[in-house]
Amino acid sequence: MNDQLEETKDLIQGLSEPLYRYISRIAPSGLEFVFHIIVKILLLIAIFLVIDFIFKLIINSVFSIFRNKEKYPAINSIYESRITNSIAHLIALLIIGSIHESIFAGALTKTTTFIIRCVNLGLVMIFAGMLYRGLTAFRNYFVIKQDFYKIMALNAISETVKILGIFLFSVVGICVIFGIKGTTIVGSLGAITAVLVLVFRDTILGFVTGLHVATSKNLKVGDWVSIPKYNIEGNIAEINLLTTKINNFDRTFSTIPTYDLLTTEIKNMQVISETNARRIKKSIFFNINSFKFLSEEDIERLKSINLISDYLEQRSIELKKEKENMAHKEEIVNGRQLTNIGVFRYYAQKYIERIPELDKEGPIMVRQLNSTPQGLPLEIYAFTNDTEWVRFEEIQSDIFDHLLVASKEFDLEVMQVKV
Repeated sequence: MNDQLEETKDLIQGLSEPLYRYISRIAPSGLEFVFHIIVKILLLIAIFLVIDFIFKLIINSVFSIFRNKEKYPAINSIYESRITNSIAHLIALLIIGSIHESIFAGALTKTTTFIIRCVNLGLVMIFAGMLYRGLTAFRNYFVIKQDFYKIMALNAISETVKILGIFLFSVVGICVIFGIKGTTIVGSLGAITAVLVLVFRDTILGFVTGLHVATSKNLKVGDWVSIPKYNIEGNIAEINLLTTKINNFDRTFSTIPTYDLLTTEIKNMQVISETNARRIKKSIFFNINSFKFLSEEDIERLKSINLISDYLEQRSIELKKEKENMAHKEEIVNGRQLTNIGVFRYYAQKYIERIPELDKEGPIMVRQLNSTPQGLPLEIYAFTNDTEWVRFEEIQSDIFDHLLVASKEFDLEVMQVKV
């Protein structure tokens, strides 16, 4: 390899010497040095582009053979991220660094330092590009594998590495250009550490949040989430280092700080879609003043309702037996009695149990909640067996349409705002 390189140098030197003499003859007096530098740099650029093109063609041709993503996910990830181009750039630049002294050998010695620094700066830029493309290759690999939690962790890491990489490669680039020792610049960073921490506060928080979300596996891109703090409900579209994008169901999108994923209450409702069950948790508020004990006439009238006729018959017999030997049994408050709100609650329970669109394996219940200034809430708690949004709203609305109207048969008054 060394022998071949030496032969190449000799060949370039032999070809460049006639060119050097020719430029010396045609260049204006006093400007020969400038013309020599310009031609030398142009030759080096041309050689670099030719070598770079040849190596890119060879390397990409080899990689293109393994285009099956299922069989060769790693190779495809490297190829799609164009790391192969960075490798070709690196080889071409190393060759330029080895042969540049052979062009106009013995002359233009003052330009050697300049060219070496340019080559070194190019190497720094190529390594920076390889780092960024390497991160892209990792992401492509996990996309092919559909490992979304690792993609989130990689997003947090890659964004942080990119920011730190820009800072690091900038320092190295400055050192290369001006010939400064790296320890001189790095040593001065101690005085501005506090400022850097303040500037990169959100970046650090986003990095920590990304790792936490990825390792806890509570959230991922595509999940259906609800964030009460911002009144947001939709699907996570992107989780980046600084911001998280959510596609709302009203076809808008919202962005929130990524670190809010760690500090804010977030309801992950993706399990609803995965289990094909969506919760109904909604209340009807009744005026407490409309509650009453049922009289014999009320009970007889309500027995015509099929869902509660057997219940009313059985309960009437039980309550009559309890009051047979009771003193002052004519007083309605003595002993247990049927109430309109209690019978309606039983009716609502039987009604929703017969609805085929509700999940029979989950809880199905009608319950009273604590009284409020707006009245007594009677809550329906159940799960539908259809999570499609429009269908879910139809099922829920049908239930409450019926119960709101049916409550009138029990002489119950639904609370409403009076204008």
